[in-house]
Amino acid sequence: MFKPLLRLLSAPEVPKVPDLKLSVAVLLLEAARQDDSFDEKERAAIRHLLTARFNMSPEECTQLMTAGEARAAEMVQIHGHTHAIAEGMTPGERIHLIEMLWEVAYADGVLDPEEDLLIRRIASLIYVEDRERIHARQRVLARYNKN
Repeated sequence: MFKPLLRLLSAPEVPKVPDLKLSVAVLLLEAARQDDSFDEKERAAIRHLLTARFNMSPEECTQLMTAGEARAAEMVQIHGHTHAIAEGMTPGERIHLIEMLWEVAYADGVLDPEEDLLIRRIASLIYVEDRERIHARQRVLARYNKN
């Protein structure tokens, strides 16, 4: 009876390798849900951003989004995902993630205060300076104003 328990306790712990793609997907999905309206425009923006960023097929993107939605549904806090991103991405990649979050926030044409607050929190947690966060937002707005 105690042998399985002892084996479990004495087994070396396998370090978890963070899945950066999943963490990015979770944060993008969380940004889309901040305004209590996750519409098709936001879903399409996330699909486009993930496919382009990670050079994935539509099927791979669908699987990633499904896994991200499942993880987001059970998530209590974002710190595990932001920590993985802060550790696993370069400063430039982290700034690009903030730009992706702004893309999702503006996908429905309206920036909700909760979306803005979440992006500020994420930027802080992944060590993106306010100046870079603001520049990322301006780049996104400039693209929207061209269209």
